[in-house]
Amino acid sequence: MSISKKQSRFLMCPPHHFDVEYVINPWMQGQINAADQQLAGQQWTRFHSLLSECADVSLMTAVSGLPDLVFTANAALVHNQTAVLSSFRCPERQPEAQHYADWLEADGFTVKTLPAGTLFEGAGDALFDRGDKALLWLGYGFRSNAAVVPHLEDSIAVEIQQLRLCDPRFYHLDTCFCPLEEGFLLYYPAAFDAESNAAIEAHVSPNRIFAVTEDDAIHFACNAVNIAKKVILNHASSELEQWLLARGFEVIQTGMSEFMKAGGSTKCLSLRLDECRI
Repeated sequence: MSISKKQSRFLMCPPHHFDVEYVINPWMQGQINAADQQLAGQQWTRFHSLLSECADVSLMTAVSGLPDLVFTANAALVHNQTAVLSSFRCPERQPEAQHYADWLEADGFTVKTLPAGTLFEGAGDALFDRGDKALLWLGYGFRSNAAVVPHLEDSIAVEIQQLRLCDPRFYHLDTCFCPLEEGFLLYYPAAFDAESNAAIEAHVSPNRIFAVTEDDAIHFACNAVNIAKKVILNHASSELEQWLLARGFEVIQTGMSEFMKAGGSTKCLSLRLDECRI
């Protein structure tokens, strides 16, 4: 089914200054200056083209010295015309916040900042359920902390389900958890503690949930962009692809090897700007 571009809108940042210049997650280990700049540009352009086929894509300006600015999912949590700005844990990424704030304000969003000591990395750790529930899934433990919950509740009138992340490879929620349209869900159970797994299983019916394998997880199958029935991701196993196809999804695989060296894939490279599901 075709959809109007106006139904979906995203923010991206071109990879003009992208590289692995420091180590702040396990994926970056041994990858300093190892990203192939030409290939990264080709992969980003291919993803941008795929996304532009089904959504409006706005661009912000790349900034020298901020190689991770390309991962716009970490800019903020956006809902209606409010953007709760990220408060980055790692000093290397903290200067990004002002650039994201400037862009969001210029685009008409009301930008809300968090008090000192409240750590939060936007749509990397806060994902709306894409079914009928007024529910926000919040990952915490590595980059975001639970102190952000009351501030999100003040900004967005929605139930928040906290999920504790326990595998450092999956340091953001969107690396191991992917809500899909109609209430379907992909997730990697080993990335969460027992209490969080129980909460996930309590909220999502068994016939709508797919527990990905470690192989799919480390290929960032959960770091996917879902627009209507399209799912754009780096790679999916045959088993995962068949599960999605059987539920009416179109699976679009596009290589993201260079960005995976920094710990991100298609979802990390895009921020959805039209979140108004509640």
